[in-house]
Amino acid sequence: MKYIIYLLIYPILWCISMLPFPLLYLFSDFVYIITYRLIGYRVKTVRANLALALPHLSDKERLVIEKKFYHHMCDMFLEMIKTMTISKEEICKRYVFKNFEVYKELEKKEKSIAIMCAHYASYEWVVSMNYYTEFHGYGIYKQIKNPYFDKLVHSIRSKFNATLITTKETIPTIITNNRNKKLSVYGFASDQSPKENSAHHWAKFMGIEVPVHTGAEMLSKKYNMNVVFLRTKKIKRGYYEATMEVLTENASEVPNYGITDRFLKLVEQQIYESPEYYLWTHKRWKHKR
Repeated sequence: MKYIIYLLIYPILWCISMLPFPLLYLFSDFVYIITYRLIGYRVKTVRANLALALPHLSDKERLVIEKKFYHHMCDMFLEMIKTMTISKEEICKRYVFKNFEVYKELEKKEKSIAIMCAHYASYEWVVSMNYYTEFHGYGIYKQIKNPYFDKLVHSIRSKFNATLITTKETIPTIITNNRNKKLSVYGFASDQSPKENSAHHWAKFMGIEVPVHTGAEMLSKKYNMNVVFLRTKKIKRGYYEATMEVLTENASEVPNYGITDRFLKLVEQQIYESPEYYLWTHKRWKHKR
């Protein structure tokens, strides 16, 4: 049954990916009407998250952010599909790294690198970073239940010289690479909610105490990796800029959870600047004190 679903949906996805960007965004406007106006996809979750995270704003102000968020979410979803057929020249024009020399200096240190980023703006196109790196890149993701779509995601990412690894594969991969002295760069999206019973650290995020992922920090400490925060800014529809900020070059010397707490503060800054580009559909605050 999963294969039949894949066979039915794949041609549609491919046709969407072939649309030129003006038509893609016209289609996105239509998807917005269906997703937000008619279906109301996770509207209750989005409104609850906005009320928790941005209580200083009025209902009217949060409603404006809500509508902008759904427009952006539809754009981002279709941009992800567009990745199936997008050229290297096109994606490099649309997702630009402004201060990549910060990262290149770290490669000269001959230590593996952990990239910490959030589900903000275009986290899907971050993978284009692998066009510019000397180290082999690994993107950590949550495995898709349908194995055929999971394989499709892998094939898309392979265009960018990146390797996808599941959360369960992360530690074994890092151990193997470390043993073989293979310098690598690992991408961690560390802003979402872990299971409450597996949380090692609670911290304030947008003023609310929640459990947070600490894997990127702990692995960086254990395997002596440099740590970088990747900030993405949406310039206009379909265009993004990324900047790098070094969190530490001596992870083992930072007090436990210091890297994670600093990362969360930087994510908060992004959200306060332009909240409509954060992924509000996730139940980030489902566990809170």
